[in-house]
Amino acid sequence: MSCGACCASFRVSFYWAETTDATANGVPAELTEKVSALRCAMRGTAEDPLRCIALRGNVGVQVHCTIYERRSSTCREFAVAWAQGQSNEICDSARLRHGLTPLPNPHIVTTST
Repeated sequence: MSCGACCASFRVSFYWAETTDATANGVPAELTEKVSALRCAMRGTAEDPLRCIALRGNVGVQVHCTIYERRSSTCREFAVAWAQGQSNEICDSARLRHGLTPLPNPHIVTTST
């Protein structure tokens, strides 16, 4: 991966039962913090500067999620711009926050002269 802007731009909160406190292959509970009686968040995503504790590497250069196979539904459901044929303003705003340009629409063909 060469982006990771979303992992360093937004609070990642989700239902507590997605953690290892409730399911063996869930998000490691020790990487989360309680947000409410039913929700938790990835450590580092409710702070300033914001950065998920599971993110390794340099945003916009080379990154990876250390718990990718066990990531929360919030992360699984986040659609990178154009991944499903649609733009995503939230993805674009995260990229801009880190000095990256929005991802181009791969369906627009440009010609050079």
